[in-house]
Amino acid sequence: MRGLLVVNPKATTTSARTRDVLTSALRNEMELTVGYTRRRGHGYDLAKDAASDSIDVVVALGGDGTVNEVVNGLMAGTDEKRPALAVVPGGSTNVFVRALGLPRQPVEAAGVILAALRSGSSRMIGLGRADERYFTFCAGMGIDAAVVRRVERARRRGRRSTPILYLRSALGEYFFDAIRHDPGITLSLPDEPEEIPVANVIVQNTAPWTYLGDRPVHASPEASFDSGLDVLALRVLRPPSTLQTVGRMLSLQRDHYGKRVMLRHDLDEFTVSCATPQAFQLDGDYLGEREKVKFASVPAAIRVIC
Repeated sequence: MRGLLVVNPKATTTSARTRDVLTSALRNEMELTVGYTRRRGHGYDLAKDAASDSIDVVVALGGDGTVNEVVNGLMAGTDEKRPALAVVPGGSTNVFVRALGLPRQPVEAAGVILAALRSGSSRMIGLGRADERYFTFCAGMGIDAAVVRRVERARRRGRRSTPILYLRSALGEYFFDAIRHDPGITLSLPDEPEEIPVANVIVQNTAPWTYLGDRPVHASPEASFDSGLDVLALRVLRPPSTLQTVGRMLSLQRDHYGKRVMLRHDLDEFTVSCATPQAFQLDGDYLGEREKVKFASVPAAIRVIC
């Protein structure tokens, strides 16, 4: 078996010692090459080369952003030559890893992956696609993407990515920007004749949507790797209804969001359009502003070691 370990050396929750231990353990199981990401997008290049170089499995060591790059690199190859994917958590949140049911700690997750490699255990999962880019667990346009933008700016100034940073960024974005402007977002569904006006869009390929520390946050709790895409959209961003929706996401009381929330489950495709460019994120990475994005579900897209 031939493998590639893609390492983000700036991953927030791993050390050089952890990387050395993982590398040694993987070399006991396969012929291993190690590639270190040097810039944003480098994980894509490494995984794409692996897909054309007869690599059997690509192991990503990093956060959700690194995983997203690796997945997109793997999907650039053909189905017949596409390596399997394994993920060892190295970021601050690691939503994808935890959605797969793997441990949050890198060493424990590595142990599970090594056991799965020995037994040949894996599963096929579906992906989401936004225009030409794939995502593993979520995408968003509007306020949630704008919060990600605020967090990334704070991290570039030296702030650590913590639940408190996300909370402060969310409150700042909501009260000082979002409720002051009409984003002009509309959702177009194949089975509905008219566009639906909304204030933001959260797209999920699996549940949960994200984590607040150890607490899972569920926007669309029925979302699954084995079904299409789920959408939650707030029709307005008024404080009472918005706070009520957030509370239900955190408390798991989602039986009735209310008339100001729109939910759709298991969608094959849909389009989000904006009157003016809006913040856009995939798998927790801010990707700039967009006026229009076409979303699609890609079933059984990639094999994951777990």
